[in-house]
Formats: sequence, structure tokens, C-alpha cells
Amino acid sequence: MSTDRNPTTRLADGAEIPLLGLGVWQVPDGPECVNAVRWALELGYTHIDTAQAYRNERSVGTALKDSGVDRDKVFVTTKFLPSGDDPVAAIEQSLRRLGLDFVDLYIIHWPQGGPTWAWPGMERARERGYARSIGVSNFSAAELESLAQTAQVMPVVNQVHFNPTAYRRGLLEACRQRDVALEAYSPLGTGRLLSDPTVGAVAARLACSPAQVLLRWCVQRGVPVVAKSTHRDRIDANRQIFDFELSDEDLARLDALDRTGGTTAANEHPWW
Repeated sequence: MSTDRNPTTRLADGAEIPLLGLGVWQVPDGPECVNAVRWALELGYTHIDTAQAYRNERSVGTALKDSGVDRDKVFVTTKFLPSGDDPVAAIEQSLRRLGLDFVDLYIIHWPQGGPTWAWPGMERARERGYARSIGVSNFSAAELESLAQTAQVMPVVNQVHFNPTAYRRGLLEACRQRDVALEAYSPLGTGRLLSDPTVGAVAARLACSPAQVLLRWCVQRGVPVVAKSTHRDRIDANRQIFDFELSDEDLARLDALDRTGGTTAANEHPWW
């Protein structure tokens, strides 16, 4: 699946996940979501990330169908809403909304109720062919360790808040020790980092945008990253991060923005 435009990284189960994906968090169900996903696919994206909690899976499915892109050319992620009881029943509903027979990655959205109770259901969803890969999101190193004590199949992904100001080096290392790929969400700090002076200085030197610098910071470490936009021009610009490199000095300057102390935690203030 990997191409120069859409490089991938290999997960522990052998699947290839594209390093850059379009996320649709906070994109309303309807034309805005359909258009964002359709534009992304037209522009060459091969990774779309949604969730049951986003309530826009139906629009993602509409865009996938209307795009005409072969199913095996698109890596689709959705996430289990842990306020539900059964990951299997939940993904059956997700697949109906998406109009798909399976998703490429099914993730526990956050460890509500503890890190282990939902995992057997995730494993069953994989066994039944509803998800080719299974993972987690917002899990700390300690929660991953708890899950490892009972899991028959370890998660292959842990999707967390990750950017230069949230450079969770301890969690990144813990994931790598467990052969779990850390995946970044909120790489732009929900937009706040776009005006950061350090990010701006690096962007000016490279003649690129602050968003491109922040996304490149992730992928240059081999960290898959999900970026949200509903504007075609920004969706297009965000994918143009594979033809330049940050220097060691650039990386060091961006690393110094970290405010977490290299934590092993996934969140400073969990919302569940």
C-alpha cells in the first residue's frame, strides 16, 4: 500500500497503516463531513479516521462509496465508545453506518471503566472479521501494562494526544517496548500551535506552513498522525509533508516545547 505520496508503517500484526490520515472529530454529520472525506480521497489520502462518538460514520461511509476508490486502497479506523456494553454489537452497527464489511482498525476510544474489561470484545470483533487490527486510545503506559496481563492479542496502536508541547517520550518508549505503534491526534494542538513562534520560525526557514512542520515532526519519528480539516486547500497542504525534512536542530527546538516532562501518561486531565 505504501507509496511515496502515502508512506506507511508496519504494525505488529503485519498490517500497514498510512502515516498520515484525515480525522473527522467535531465534523458534523452531513455535507461538511462528506465533502471533507471526499476531498481527502480525491487528493490521494488513504487513511480516514472516525469514531462512534463522532456520530458521523454514516457520512464517512457515503463519501467512501461515492469516491469510487477501491476498498482495499483505504485504511479506515473507527473507535468503540466505551459507555456501551459490547464492542462486537457496537462495531456491527458501525459497519452498517459505514456501509463496509470490515474496518482496518478498531480502537477503544478511552479506558472508561478500566483498561481491560472491553478488550475481550475487541478480540472477538477481530476474530469475526469485523476489524483487521485492534487497538486502544488514550491509554497510559500503566494501562497498557494492565492490559498486557490479560490480553490474548495485544493492541497494535495506541492513539494519543501527541505534538511538540505534548511530547510523551515515556509513553512513546513504553509503546515501542510493547510493539504498539503510538499514533498522534491533535498534532496541531487544536490549532493553538499554529501561532507558536518556534514553529513559525522553523516553517519560515523551510518555506512551508506551521501545520506542515507539526505534521512532519510526527511522521519523521515514524509516528502515524491524524489531522482534521474541513477545508480542501488545507487538506491538500497537510499531505505535502513527505518531500522535506526537519533538521536535527529543528527537531531539538520543537522537542523543547514539551510541557509534559516526557510523561508516560496519555492525558493530563482525563475527561471520562
